[in-house]
Amino acid sequence: MEKKCGCWAALTKGIKGNCKSSASRDSANALPRTSLVYDAVTETRYLNASNRELSASHETLLSSENPDPPPSEKKDFRQLLQFSFQELKSATGNFRPDSILGEGGFGYVFKGWIEENGTAPAKPGSGVTVAVKSLKPDGLQGHREWVAEVDFLGQLHHPNLVKLIGYCIEDDQRLLVYEFMTRGSLENHLFRRSLPLPWSSRIKIALGAAKGLAFLHGGPEPVIYRDFKTSNILLDSEYNAKLSDFGLAKAGPQGDKTHVSTRVVGTYGYAAPEYVMTGHLTSKSDVYGFGVVLLEMLTGRRSMDKNRPSGEQNLVAWARPYLGDKRKLYQLVDPRLELNYSIKGVSKVAQIAYYCLSRDPKSRPSMDEVVKGLTPLQELNDLAILSYHSRSSQQSRRKKKSDGNWQLNYTQSKNIKNSPLITGKRH
Repeated sequence: MEKKCGCWAALTKGIKGNCKSSASRDSANALPRTSLVYDAVTETRYLNASNRELSASHETLLSSENPDPPPSEKKDFRQLLQFSFQELKSATGNFRPDSILGEGGFGYVFKGWIEENGTAPAKPGSGVTVAVKSLKPDGLQGHREWVAEVDFLGQLHHPNLVKLIGYCIEDDQRLLVYEFMTRGSLENHLFRRSLPLPWSSRIKIALGAAKGLAFLHGGPEPVIYRDFKTSNILLDSEYNAKLSDFGLAKAGPQGDKTHVSTRVVGTYGYAAPEYVMTGHLTSKSDVYGFGVVLLEMLTGRRSMDKNRPSGEQNLVAWARPYLGDKRKLYQLVDPRLELNYSIKGVSKVAQIAYYCLSRDPKSRPSMDEVVKGLTPLQELNDLAILSYHSRSSQQSRRKKKSDGNWQLNYTQSKNIKNSPLITGKRH
């Protein structure tokens, strides 16, 4: 029989006594919390600190000492299913290693199967395919973030947000059950696959992700996502993008407030510098993160990559001069695409990324404006390879015409020389 969530208190009862959150810690290279005077020099300091603290998994968290308060307990989550630990254990084949879909700061994600319209486990390949995320007892993302995930995804529903089906809270076990996303994360497609992600798919994904952020920012109770990055963008079979992992999401400012003051969390390379400096969180912090991801999709490079030369390890610092120079712009394009990209599309994407990454948060566009800018790019068919072939064909025709004219002139010259008027011969 289908079991539904009955009381929000059941979710929050473990916050005080059983909280598994890792202790907050100061980053050794965190920038000082001074008044916001943001310039290129400050940005360089931020970027250098990011380089030094870069972790192999790109999951490093920045944190300060003031934890966020727990989510509100007065929520209605009747649409969520409540699973038992045994049901999810059976659904994933006892959490067997070959069912692992991925791993993050939260814990492992397993593939499983459940019966339709219920919580009972199903045989592999039958029923409904799900993704089951299990909290690590000593994970970077603790119980507080687990509660935040349920808090936000239990209420927010949009085609570009991953669907949370249910949860399990049993003794010290914390699990979440999501819809299964067939094609995995954008990160895998950009950086781990042998075949490059087509340009048209990149535009579709960018637009879908932008719509997801615009929905979060534009609601009656705005939400700031706070951890926008390629690994948190999941793809279905049609390459529709859905935002996942809301453990670090935060309710936006209300009323006359311009920002939310909070601990600094996020992933190096994606977090907006002014947020790292001050702890003042706004929707424009997400816009900056979107700009970084858009740059990753344009270039095929990671936001942080210590395997590259020192001047290229931070993508934003390396790419910014190219974004503002049309003559150099195409040097940014992912070389694996070769010439299979839209010329106008690349120019527009670079322009949007440039404004999203503006040093002044107020100069960054809203996500609604970003959506409007990206929407027409789906219809463009001015592929660079077609332009290249067209130019090559024109040059070839001009060369042939030039060669033909030279041959004609040579023949005419020869005839003139042999003319009776010149030689005095008569026929």
